Amino acid sequence: MADRTVLAGARVVLPTGVAENGRVIVEDGRIADAGTPRAEDRGAATAGASSVDLSGHWVVPGFVDMHNHGGGGASFTSGTVDDVLQGVHTHRLHGTTTVVASFVTGDMDFLARRAGLLSELAEQGEIAGLHFEGPFISPCRKGAHDETLLRDPDPAEVRKLIDAGRGQAKMVTLATELPGGIDSVRLLAEHGVIAAIGHTDATYEQTVQAIDAGATVATHLYNAMPALGHRTPGPIAALLEDERITVELINDGTHLHPAALELAFHHAGRDRVAFITDAMDAAGFGDGLYSLGPLAVEVKDGVARLVEGGSIAGSTLTLDRAFKRAATIDRLPVESVVRAVSANPARLLGIDDKVGSLEPGKDADLVVLDEEFELRGVMRKGVWVVKPDLA
Repeated sequence: MADRTVLAGARVVLPTGVAENGRVIVEDGRIADAGTPRAEDRGAATAGASSVDLSGHWVVPGFVDMHNHGGGGASFTSGTVDDVLQGVHTHRLHGTTTVVASFVTGDMDFLARRAGLLSELAEQGEIAGLHFEGPFISPCRKGAHDETLLRDPDPAEVRKLIDAGRGQAKMVTLATELPGGIDSVRLLAEHGVIAAIGHTDATYEQTVQAIDAGATVATHLYNAMPALGHRTPGPIAALLEDERITVELINDGTHLHPAALELAFHHAGRDRVAFITDAMDAAGFGDGLYSLGPLAVEVKDGVARLVEGGSIAGSTLTLDRAFKRAATIDRLPVESVVRAVSANPARLLGIDDKVGSLEPGKDADLVVLDEEFELRGVMRKGVWVVKPDLA
């Protein structure tokens, strides 16, 4: 007999809207049904099943983080395999059932070795792929990257990293205005790898050229790029206005003013925004001294900054906090928040046939939230990572 669990009585967020007093039926690790049950099939669906009453709660798809450098005290760039798994598990505890491992700038040979190592975890399904944030970025907008290791995006070197990932490279962030940038975008597009515009000093016109060449993502929009100007609109205007671009946003209250987030949603719409954490080791762990690649970072009051220079160095964000902030402080519709944390990144990564929404046949990845949008439960592939305590 199939292993069946019925989650009943919740507000279930579906691609078509919110099902009040809805249910999700999980069978053998997959979603068998989701929505508002019909009166005639209530008994049949629950026969022989374990049932969880989630009245007064929300059930939303598991979160998908396409830009994440680590957590739980562990780094995806430099940690051991066990460290990486620890970081992945930390984010699962906060609702991120699918995570892409992001690397910061490093020596080319080192990055290639890391890609080879972590590609095995991607093949095993522990992570959803690899993201190279650097070394092909602008020294003018380097943020928390070691300037001595930066280089122009030579297509041959970009190809080296793709090949090292053994089919698991999902995204490369580029300053596309640098020599070789446009050719590298075309190379990535030809190989089915996301070309993301970020850590860039590009003009509006240069950004448009990169989009036309095949770029489809803005790496943490607003951050590490020229500000929007009325005479020199720069990359932000080009990225917001083009329907081919999905913009990443770090919704932690530090990286973005609420008005900037509202502007992004107004111009990009709910289908072109992806919430990310850009998390580093301290996410889910605490304040203290850390390393981001070769650079020293101090985390104080939850904000990560370089010891030298004070630049923001990623975040300590988890996606459950981003969700709650969006639904409460930013007052975004819950359906829009779900698209930003689940459906949109899943579509970009090409895995929306398995995750990103609560639909029959997809993996049973879901998050239970209470009325205040606090996380109460996490299920991944039908197994509780955080079992709801409803006492």
